[in-house]
Amino acid sequence: MTIDKGDGVPVSADEALARLMAGNERFMRGEPTITHMPREVLTNLAKGQRPYAAILGCSDSRVPPELLFDAAFGELFIIRVAGNVMSPEVAGSIQYAGVHLKTQLLMVLGHERCGAVQAALAARFEGARERSHIETLLHNILPGLAEIDPQLSPRQRIKRAVEANVRWSMHQIIESPEGRARLAEGRLKMVGAVCEIATGRVRLLA
Repeated sequence: MTIDKGDGVPVSADEALARLMAGNERFMRGEPTITHMPREVLTNLAKGQRPYAAILGCSDSRVPPELLFDAAFGELFIIRVAGNVMSPEVAGSIQYAGVHLKTQLLMVLGHERCGAVQAALAARFEGARERSHIETLLHNILPGLAEIDPQLSPRQRIKRAVEANVRWSMHQIIESPEGRARLAEGRLKMVGAVCEIATGRVRLLA
C-alpha cells in the first residue's frame, strides 16, 4: 500500500524511510536542499497536508527533525515531547497521522545524552527527585530502563538507556490495539533511531 504525498507522487513506507535518511545525509554533508521556503508553499499547504512520515521525537532544542532530515513545510508530521515518551495525547497524535493523514512510516527518534533519560537514570539508581510534573514524565520512561545494568560506566549506561527508551516507546505503540491492527493490516512501518548530538547523524536501531 502507498500513500500520496499531496503532489500526486505515491510514497511507500520504505520510500519514506529512504527519503528521511537521504535528507539526513545531505544535512551531514552541509548540502541541504531546503535553504529557502517561499510563502507560496504555505499558501498551497493551507488547502491540506499529506506528510510522508510521522516522527515521535524529543523536545530537545538541538534535534529539530525538519533540519536533521532536510525536510520542507508539510513533509513531516512531528510529535515532540521530552524523552519521546508515550502518553494518551501522543498516542492520539500518532493515530491521527495514520488514520487521517495516511502516513505509513512512524519513526521514534531519541538522541544522545537525553536529559529526560538521564533524569530517569538518576531517579532509578540514585533516588533523585524532581518536581511533580517532571516525575510524571520520568514514570513513563522508567519501565523501559528495567534491564539497564548499574555496573555499566556512566557513558555506556546513558547510551544503552537512550536506546532502551526508544524501544520502550515503540513497544507501547506496537502493543496498543490500534498499533496491532495497523501492523496486522500492513498499514504501519515503525523504526527506532538515535541522533548523535555532536554530528547530527541519525542512526537506525537494529
